[in-house]
Amino acid sequence: MALGKVYSFGPTFRAEKSKTRRHLTEFWMVEPEVAYAELDDLMDLAEGLINFLVKRCLEKRRGDLQTIGRDVTKLEKIEAPFPRIAYDEAVKMLEEAHAKGVLENKFEWGGDLGSPDETYISSQFEKPVMVHRYPAQVKAFYMEPDPQRPELALCVDVLAPEGYGEIIGGSQRMASYELLVKRIHETAFPKKHSSGTLTCANLAACRTVASVWELSA
Repeated sequence: MALGKVYSFGPTFRAEKSKTRRHLTEFWMVEPEVAYAELDDLMDLAEGLINFLVKRCLEKRRGDLQTIGRDVTKLEKIEAPFPRIAYDEAVKMLEEAHAKGVLENKFEWGGDLGSPDETYISSQFEKPVMVHRYPAQVKAFYMEPDPQRPELALCVDVLAPEGYGEIIGGSQRMASYELLVKRIHETAFPKKHSSGTLTCANLAACRTVASVWELSA
């Protein structure tokens, strides 16, 4: 926490189950940790990083992109600010798409987004779209609950356009030691594997944000 902003970059192995084939079992990941930050700060950070990477790629590697046949006009449209929609809004979009016959399966509130759901939502935008405040039951135990609606987690998934799906996932971390212990017991997560998370929550009533960038296998 004393450093304010830190990050790691290295190989990662996914432990949780996934509803989409886009989620790799093994991949390289950039993982920033930002002290005293909240969900909006996390979304600003993610937006800024994507915006920077796309602009730098166009600046330094435009010729390479054109050589391999990449339509750079689509990349040129990726400019901050990005659209931000709540999970509730995403569900409404999916329900309307199902009613029109665009989506085969009806989406129920409370579920996690699968590949067809992510593809449809992202297809409605020319920029990455941020879907925030998912139901806590489909997210990790350590995510801070929304004070206005405790059944929701203060988290965000960034969905890339052109059907690429989730490229960033992150959350505001839980600051209450007591609530964190309660959630560990509820999810039957081994306490011996959560010592680092508990230590952070026990040191101070700070808010720590971590976001995850899945870069490559």
